[in-house]
Amino acid sequence: MTSDVTGNGMQSILRAACVGVGIDASDAEPVDAPGVYRLRDGIVVRIGGREQKLASSREVAVARWLETCGVSATRVIPNIPQPVVVDGRPVTFWQELPPHHPGTPGDVAQALEQLHRLPLPGFELRRMSPLARVEDDIAAAQTVTEDDRRWLRKHLEELRGRWKVLPQGLPWSVVQGAGGGDGVVVGDDGDVILAGLGRAVIGPPEWDLVHTAIECWTAAAINASQYAEFCARYGRDVTRWDGFYLLRDIQEFRMALQSMRAAALDPTYQRQALRRLACIRGDEGMRPWPGWADID
Repeated sequence: MTSDVTGNGMQSILRAACVGVGIDASDAEPVDAPGVYRLRDGIVVRIGGREQKLASSREVAVARWLETCGVSATRVIPNIPQPVVVDGRPVTFWQELPPHHPGTPGDVAQALEQLHRLPLPGFELRRMSPLARVEDDIAAAQTVTEDDRRWLRKHLEELRGRWKVLPQGLPWSVVQGAGGGDGVVVGDDGDVILAGLGRAVIGPPEWDLVHTAIECWTAAAINASQYAEFCARYGRDVTRWDGFYLLRDIQEFRMALQSMRAAALDPTYQRQALRRLACIRGDEGMRPWPGWADID
């Protein structure tokens, strides 16, 4: 997170990092995301939080690895040691994406299939632990009752027990981790580009596939025809795998907690937080669940 730094402080970090690598930052323009700036010559600079140096280093390593593998993905600026650390904050330099539009479910499937069949990289990348630090999220949820909190803790323990006996599936690979169509875009020239690699880990490839299944069968954000296209392009329907229900339940649990975090910062998300909690508790009947909406 970078929200604890004022605009002037962020720009000071930006200027210092750019001076250190010999890049002109005089025409820097902030973009929508906090701590992200666009420079001339198609350079995008990202400033991370003090606790994000290791994560930034991994993201850079993944991007460079994908480039050596010939995979279309976000690219770092070459010949710059990254991240550059200023005031304890990692600063990374990226090539701006070409003109593009969101990928279809089929495009997402194509990008994921290419990612999942790559051999494991030669650098250390953490293994997926999808329920790590979830206790902190439950404790920090300010918009739920104590009864809700007890249920969330009990549900967490149930999911942890099921995770220990995850059914065998595809060989573990690099996975996108966060999932979602936002992590795949299509250039106006038709090139399918992996754009969301900040949470890449080693894990079950099915994890990435479950997210699209949730978009269809939980949230009704895509229709059955689009989901069929996704399965056809990837070559697998994850809902037919024995471990599907576990990964679905874990992801829905995390999505519910995400909405609670959002509600703690912005009361307008409280209705969605209560809706998601009611859904995972079984109070809303069969999926798809009406009103299960995205959190921006």
